[in-house]
Amino acid sequence: MPTLRRLLALLAAFLIAALPAAVTADPADIAAASRGVVRVVLIRYDGGAAQLVSHGTGFAIAPDLVVTNAHVVEDLRDSDGIVAGVVPSEGRGGFAASIAAYSPQRDLALLKLKPGTSLAALTLYSGAPADSQEVYAAGYPGNVDMAEGLSMADLVSPQAAVKSRGYISAGRSSREYDTILHTAPIGAGNSGGPLLDACGRVLGVNSFGTVSENTTDSAFYFAISMRELSAFLQGAGVTPHVSGTPCTSLADLDRADAARGAEDQARLAAEAEARKAAQAEFAAKAQHDAELQILSERDNGLAIAAVLLLASLAAGAAAFVFYQRGKQRQLKIAGGAAGLLLVAAVGTWLLRPPLSLIDERAKDIIAEAKAKNEAAPAPDASSAAPEAPQKLVCVLDPQRSRVTVSDVTDVPLTWAPGGCVNGKTQYGLAGDGWSRVLVPQGEATVSITRFDPDRREYTVERYLMGLDAMTALREARTRLKAPACGADDATARALGEAQGSIRALLPPEPNERLRYNCRPAP
Repeated sequence: MPTLRRLLALLAAFLIAALPAAVTADPADIAAASRGVVRVVLIRYDGGAAQLVSHGTGFAIAPDLVVTNAHVVEDLRDSDGIVAGVVPSEGRGGFAASIAAYSPQRDLALLKLKPGTSLAALTLYSGAPADSQEVYAAGYPGNVDMAEGLSMADLVSPQAAVKSRGYISAGRSSREYDTILHTAPIGAGNSGGPLLDACGRVLGVNSFGTVSENTTDSAFYFAISMRELSAFLQGAGVTPHVSGTPCTSLADLDRADAARGAEDQARLAAEAEARKAAQAEFAAKAQHDAELQILSERDNGLAIAAVLLLASLAAGAAAFVFYQRGKQRQLKIAGGAAGLLLVAAVGTWLLRPPLSLIDERAKDIIAEAKAKNEAAPAPDASSAAPEAPQKLVCVLDPQRSRVTVSDVTDVPLTWAPGGCVNGKTQYGLAGDGWSRVLVPQGEATVSITRFDPDRREYTVERYLMGLDAMTALREARTRLKAPACGADDATARALGEAQGSIRALLPPEPNERLRYNCRPAP
């Protein structure tokens, strides 16, 4: 019968699996994607005076390329004296832009920014959007600007994009081009902004909404589909970053890990119970074998004593015959033999192993079997951590990963005892194991990489950060002096503790968590 501990573990796994799925949307993902959303402004210069003609929304697909609607920049093509500008959500100002590609048939346009511009590029989702899927719109609706009383100077200054949430209603599209019908509210000024999934990836380009004179009618909105956008970008010779990985929340991963943990606990409990039962069975068998051995030795001793006794009696009878015949020499020999045989018979009887020796003999059998098992070689010698560097290939485990914007490729990794990775990077050692914090200069992303040499598990957690946060993180990183590769244990622990000052500046949860299973490289 299963033990109480095993039953509790199985019950925990069942309850965890039965919990309702968490909403996959992570506000940090939508916020990170919104940092790649820009305001597109058209300005006319008349006698040195600047006049705002119109504005809309766009989003970066490369550091210097922005997608928007064709109707947003239509005046730029039809009128002289108008220039286009792109105003990001962060920073100190905007950038001049020119039209790189234009398709009024699809209501799409591509803007090229001046060299040296660096915007946070969004990732496009290559999968098909699902009916009733949760979606988000990000952009710059004019009615919000009016409600805030923004001036022209405000409109050409960096501001956070406005975000709204809704759902997809599949099966209906405009006749001019393929669109996605949804309920994430947008207004005039949102045109050209992205329609995002719950992981912050672009599903389409918001273009227009329904019009009705009846104020009680519900509002619906249309986004140009990824099929149209992909064809447009292909025609422009642009290859954006695309991901087709299903969107999974960290809560879902944590729930699945907890369920696996409960299953592992139940399995370990079952294995422990099986080992205990096997040990009890072996102990019972050892007791039985010991009892048979002792009884056999006692029976053998009894038989030998009986034979010796009979031989003693026979020798005694021979001695009596010799005595009657007066053969003194033969009498002494026969009498002596009879006495020795009698003593041997009594000794053999007395030296039989007692029944009380059964328990001791059973212990000896168990100890001998244990000594043989301990002397046997391990069934998998490769499971032991070698002292030499390990050359590994790490492959993504999609069931335990949350991928939103990153490319998924195998990772070659050479691990040396002491935390030296690839012969050049020293990892820090802390309570959660070996890790490294990477704060690059040219990206708004912080990565924490971890490696568990016992499990051969490599983990990458990425945080998509804002401009101010990245500035603070880079300053903290400059104060951290990484030691040379191959440091001693004390130095590795000091590095792990120092990296904690950078981790303290990060959000509680990453935007991505990629788990890799590593195996020896061929």
